[in-house]
Amino acid sequence: MKLAFASLPLLIAVISTEGFTCHPSRAHLIRSAQVGSRRIHEGSINKRSISSRCSISLQSASDASSISVASSADSSTSPSSKLTKQQARLLQIKSEGGPLSFNTKYGALNPFAIYYGLTSIALGLIWFAALSFMQIIYTVTGDKFDKKRRIPVFLSHVWGYTLMFLTGCFPKIENGQIIRQFHKSKRKAMFVSNHNSWLDIPFIGYAIGWHNYKFVAKKELERVPILGKAIMLSRNVCVDRKDRKSQLMTLKSGMKWLEDGVNLCTFPEGTRSRTNRLMPFLGGAFKMAQKAGAPIIPLSIVGAANVMPSHWMFPYRPAGGVCKVVVHEPVESVGKTEEELNREVREKIIEGLPEEQRPLE
Repeated sequence: MKLAFASLPLLIAVISTEGFTCHPSRAHLIRSAQVGSRRIHEGSINKRSISSRCSISLQSASDASSISVASSADSSTSPSSKLTKQQARLLQIKSEGGPLSFNTKYGALNPFAIYYGLTSIALGLIWFAALSFMQIIYTVTGDKFDKKRRIPVFLSHVWGYTLMFLTGCFPKIENGQIIRQFHKSKRKAMFVSNHNSWLDIPFIGYAIGWHNYKFVAKKELERVPILGKAIMLSRNVCVDRKDRKSQLMTLKSGMKWLEDGVNLCTFPEGTRSRTNRLMPFLGGAFKMAQKAGAPIIPLSIVGAANVMPSHWMFPYRPAGGVCKVVVHEPVESVGKTEEELNREVREKIIEGLPEEQRPLE
């Protein structure tokens, strides 16, 4: 039975993409929009054909706007045919997710993405019911039960692990012993990573393991169905970037969690990178750790955007052979300036990223 469940996402991936994304050794055929655009911009892509030779040129790295087709029989060049943005995006989507892929106003889908979405929604309804029950318990007990809100985090882990198991979206954890050894020390840390996909959140939870932690997240996420309830019920640290008072409250809340023995997680870039490359860090990203004297554990998330790019509604293939989380040695925050800490953590994250995810500067 377990083997059958594990094989299901692989089978759907094969059907979705005609086998192009089902095997780790073929992962190089999976290109995100940014990687594909860059390679097209840097040089031509030649494909074997019976009667024609296509030379593809891109006017900009982000917008495929024209395709010129040259006949090999007479070497004459036909006028370039203009593609609309919608047509170019559809070609890109089909090259990523296979011939059964299609676009919607909410994002691209293929059979595997639909399977992932339906599985996520079904599990999400169970998750929502469990969270609602816990909300009643907390209200009845006057908020004296489970003060560190471990149970909502545990329920979120169950949802995430089950979803990853049923869809084959587990990342590989590299240097996982660093986190295991750190947990044995009974110290608490701030985990920080790059951010370019929604998959980053369950990947971080999977790397940390069954331990209590809180995310430092933007307040807008509280309005997301189900996820918003989990964020509020778990008492994650939410910040309103436009409100100075909210930022001060966030700082105090984060410091309190660290002092109470609860780990923190944050994305120092502040939002998802649309180019798949590491962006500059926001100022004050590590103040909580500095003031609480907690170390920072950098994480490099590799390949998440190649499984779920920003223009896809859900992942279009399993994560096996493509995604991994690289764990780096803890960086002590005591006795360092904010600039020194920022530079050291950033350098470690970059070390674990492939060339196409590293910043250009």
